[in-house]
Amino acid sequence: MSNEEFDNLKEELMWEGSSVVMLSSQEQRFLEASMAYVSGKPILTDEEYDQLKLTLKKEGSSIVQGGPRCSLRSRKVYSDLSVDYFKMFLLNVPAAVVALTLFFFLDDITGFEITYLLELPEPFSFIFTWFAALPFIFWLAQTITNAIVRDFLILKGPCPNCGTENVSFFGTILSVPSGGAQNTVKCSNCSTALLYDSGARLITLPEPSQA
Repeated sequence: MSNEEFDNLKEELMWEGSSVVMLSSQEQRFLEASMAYVSGKPILTDEEYDQLKLTLKKEGSSIVQGGPRCSLRSRKVYSDLSVDYFKMFLLNVPAAVVALTLFFFLDDITGFEITYLLELPEPFSFIFTWFAALPFIFWLAQTITNAIVRDFLILKGPCPNCGTENVSFFGTILSVPSGGAQNTVKCSNCSTALLYDSGARLITLPEPSQA
């Protein structure tokens, strides 16, 4: 492919909204390392490659996410984990509802003084809403959530055995840890025991002796 053809293809992909042509420097380095490895001229050691891949996983990069596959080095079947942002958002919803309830209760017991402030002429109403009321509600919701669930992370990924997506929770609930950096989860479809590793962001099939 000539340089002109490459530039035209890149421009077409950008107009179509493709994320492949708007990679970060780390993502470009990962792709270059992958292609170099396939061509038999690696530019990174195995340790450097794995560390770069893990960094991109934690940043939520889509180019390092893969489905179930077998590692030629470890001889294990595994698949990648990604953060389930929707479920993490839902985990904050109850605290947000409680915070809003407490906010309106405070408004009620103060004789609707807060409502009066919200109805002030602009720009005072805007300033109070965005720089006082909403930050207070957000802080209160975060405080309530952190009092119940701390350092939480929800990861999802396909089962290496059947491909069904499963979810695992990592964190502390009411000062009780969920089990550390690794959890064992049974697949909701095939009941296979799956080892979730939040550090490596991988799902692996345990060894027969561990199953």
